[in-house]
Amino acid sequence: MTRSASRYLPAARSLFQYTLALAVVLLFANVASAQDAPAEGTAQKENLVLFMIKSLGFVFGPLLLALSVAMMALVVLLALDLRMTSAIPPGFVDEFTDIVNKRKFKEAFDMARNDPSFLGQVLTAGMSRLQYGLEDAREAAMNTLDSIKSDKEQKNNYNAVIASLGPMIGLVGTVYGMIKSFSVLAVPGVQVKPAELADGISHALVVTLFGVAISVPAIFFNAFYRNRITKVTMDVGHIADDLLTQMYHNSKKAAGGAATVGPSGAGPSGTVPAAPTGR
Repeated sequence: MTRSASRYLPAARSLFQYTLALAVVLLFANVASAQDAPAEGTAQKENLVLFMIKSLGFVFGPLLLALSVAMMALVVLLALDLRMTSAIPPGFVDEFTDIVNKRKFKEAFDMARNDPSFLGQVLTAGMSRLQYGLEDAREAAMNTLDSIKSDKEQKNNYNAVIASLGPMIGLVGTVYGMIKSFSVLAVPGVQVKPAELADGISHALVVTLFGVAISVPAIFFNAFYRNRITKVTMDVGHIADDLLTQMYHNSKKAAGGAATVGPSGAGPSGTVPAAPTGR
């Protein structure tokens, strides 16, 4: 699991850099358009993005940006982790089955141990306990599968956290913006300027908008990956159980019903030595 996660750290780092660069480009593009636009008429419409960025402020803007970048990084990491090719490599099952049918159990164990996929990790755990019986091997394999599933669910839970934080931050921004607007109205004997009043209201609305905009995709991806994790782990569990059962029965045939299969194979030739059965 550690090796699998470390493979995608460069991808997450690159995603963060690209997102930050895109935000900077959009900001400077709108600044340039603000300088070139006329002071009347359509200037306000052309600079709507810049106006919204300014309305976010120096506190809520970076905070919401960090949440959006974190969500995108989680989505990419989970998409890479939960690909079917990462869970069950193409050709792995056929090659493993062929090796087991030839009773090369040590080669089969090495093949599973050297494969970082979900199926490889589950098979390695199960095969290391196969010498104690099929049920013990199945239990070890399922424990490893549950550990993998738990790791992916923990990552996906952060999407749920982001989905909850988005509206909460938006609500805080709304309250702050309304307080800012009413503080202008609360000054006695001073004529209220519409621009000062609109500043607080726009801050409240923009922060709420961005908070909800982050929350909606986070809710979707949390539900999507929750179902995806369940499907992938179920497929891996079924295939691993079939392969362990096949390997167990092949080892029994090779040994005449009294052999064991362990991590180191059972003999220098990679096959399990036969034992007398009394027949």
